[in-house]
Amino acid sequence: MHRLEVRLPERVPFAAGGFDAMGPMSRADYPHRHTFYEIVHVVEGSGVHVIDTESHALRPPQLGVILPGQVHRWEGVRGLEGSLVLFTPEFLADGPDDLGLLRRLGERPWVDLDAGAHARTSLLMGELAEEYRGGDDGFAGVLRSLLHVLLVRAARVPGGRGVVPPRGLAGEFLRIVSEAGGGGVSVREAAGRLGVTPGYLNEVVRGATGRTPAALLREERVREAQRLLVSTSLSVRQVGVRVGFEDPAYFCRFFRREAGVSPGSFRKHHDRPVPSIEAGAEGT
Repeated sequence: MHRLEVRLPERVPFAAGGFDAMGPMSRADYPHRHTFYEIVHVVEGSGVHVIDTESHALRPPQLGVILPGQVHRWEGVRGLEGSLVLFTPEFLADGPDDLGLLRRLGERPWVDLDAGAHARTSLLMGELAEEYRGGDDGFAGVLRSLLHVLLVRAARVPGGRGVVPPRGLAGEFLRIVSEAGGGGVSVREAAGRLGVTPGYLNEVVRGATGRTPAALLREERVREAQRLLVSTSLSVRQVGVRVGFEDPAYFCRFFRREAGVSPGSFRKHHDRPVPSIEAGAEGT
């Protein structure tokens, strides 16, 4: 699990720059995940970028979004060039609305850019890196504003049109879902944190997303279980415990119902000769 190294003395939870400037970890070819968001703009190179269980072939120019907790790695890449923006949730300018937008972008995490979108993205990524390096007075506010523009424009890329982040209560609920990961928070617990009844939360979230809070929580638990099955050497029982199931039989029934296959079959189908994320040391 990699954490974002912040600059001192400002302690800004943000970083931006090219692959070379960000260091060798930016091209890591082993499964790992972050506590922060990563937006990557690929302008050159070949190979594959794997996010959770999905492989995305490099066909620059492209834009990718990796959410906190997602397992990813670069596979067989050559000549990889581009730039990255790394940031934590608290750095966002528009709070829950930007978090909701990022979640939606994460549902289609790798997109091709046409010439116009590529030019606009290149300009924004360059401005973010320059402002970050300069560190002039007020640079954190400028970075937040530029980042917000980047997120909004990313939603306009063909394939992402019509992406509207849930606002208000629904956006706050999505933040809880994202932070909980596979922790197994219930709808009632989430409603309690937000100071509303489960029935009201269900009505608002369903109206904003088209899905119930319970369905969104189940999806997050399944995604986390899939990540652990593919990228760790944990037993099926241990994976179940990690995502909130003490009874391994109940976990297997839940997983089969939601994913269509058993945990063992899912792991076998996605088996790859790569090291487990459990074995690596913590980095930045």
